[in-house]
Amino acid sequence: MVTRLRDVLIFGERNWPSSGAESWDSVGLVSGALDAEVGRILLAVDAAQLTVSEAVDTSADLLLVHHPLLLRGVTTVAESSAKGSLLAQLIRADCALLAAHTNADVVETGTSAALASALRLEQVTPIVPSADNPDRGLGRVGVLPQPMTLGALARALAGILPATATGIRAAGSFDRLVETVALCGGAGDSLLEDPKVIGADVYITSDLRHHPASESLEQSLARGRGPALIDTSHWASEWLWLDHAARELRAEFPQLDIEVSELRTDPWEFAIPQ
Repeated sequence: MVTRLRDVLIFGERNWPSSGAESWDSVGLVSGALDAEVGRILLAVDAAQLTVSEAVDTSADLLLVHHPLLLRGVTTVAESSAKGSLLAQLIRADCALLAAHTNADVVETGTSAALASALRLEQVTPIVPSADNPDRGLGRVGVLPQPMTLGALARALAGILPATATGIRAAGSFDRLVETVALCGGAGDSLLEDPKVIGADVYITSDLRHHPASESLEQSLARGRGPALIDTSHWASEWLWLDHAARELRAEFPQLDIEVSELRTDPWEFAIPQ
């Protein structure tokens, strides 16, 4: 049975509907011929030189990524530009490029759901439910099987997520007991003031900047309640989703060779403790 690129796109639209993407997002097929035959799919968080080279070197027919390569306005794909060079390499190798971003974040097996599952959270619901489906939406909030200290939770995350130079950062007492966990895979500081986040014992997300994190902690002091914060690598927090997506693809296309890239595309190479 021959699988065409259009077959994978139909699967993607069914599992990660483009209607679930944020208005600013750019999801879907970036390059590739709909009638092209697909035998091997490589999944990665980023379309970066490392993963594009891996896709080309392993003769992948499709590179399926979480982060869109052409998210921001692009006026040229000349090969003198980074994005143009990556696209040219894929096109020359007959490797299509497909992005599933915020449309994959919100589904039941999306990025935040994958992290919640890895932490074995119970009674899990979205932080911001989708208007048309309460089981879908941004972020997740749930309850740990049993309370643990903030330090133990941070250590558990360090064991669950792939290692990065920046590791796990936490704001709050190491011995603070936490049970209700709110989380958002990827950058989630926009949810810091959401009532479900404020009502949680800890909020796990990525890319927390100084001012939003500091203001959240100060607001917690002022109101007498609020979450401790755990900051993780953006790439690492979303990498877990790739295994879920790969399992769904294998169930739909058992005849295909489907692999998850283990190459780290987190931008930081090392950190110096002070």
